[in-house]
Amino acid sequence: MSGPLITTPRFELWQPRGPADHEGLIRLLADEETRRHLGAMPRGPQAQWERLLRNAGSWSLYGYGTFYVRVPGSDELIGNCGVFHSWRGLEPSMDDQPEAGWIVRRDWWGKGLAAEVMAAALEWFDGCHGPRRVVAMIERGNIGSERVAARFGFRGYAEIELDGNMVDLYERIGAVGPV
Repeated sequence: MSGPLITTPRFELWQPRGPADHEGLIRLLADEETRRHLGAMPRGPQAQWERLLRNAGSWSLYGYGTFYVRVPGSDELIGNCGVFHSWRGLEPSMDDQPEAGWIVRRDWWGKGLAAEVMAAALEWFDGCHGPRRVVAMIERGNIGSERVAARFGFRGYAEIELDGNMVDLYERIGAVGPV
């Protein structure tokens, strides 16, 4: 891919470009505080390589995946946001569903990145794939992510314990613009 798939007023949203994105994912998720609400997520180069391959596979098999977020003109990855195809093996099941997710580098927290990027990503997803159910999971206490989910019409439908933490499951039925 020679350029971003989507641009917003402040950001470029890229599909995976290949192995060059691996280092950006490692840097994005190196910070302990950035990973705080991501559960017992594996860390390190191998885990981020697997994340890159899962995302590329989602794009290849389903025509959608998370976007790698950059400031225009920069190669630095500052977020990983969008809708990907999920298979988590949880009960109640979220398997074989489009799942929304957003990870924002800590130095970009509180600057509206997740809301701006998810507005563009969900609009693109709805336009390309039609209005359909999209799920999300948010660790309880992640107030910023709970606000982003509510803004785009996600409503809680279940709670589970995962890796010793309470996690709320959300769904968005059909296309819903920002509230």
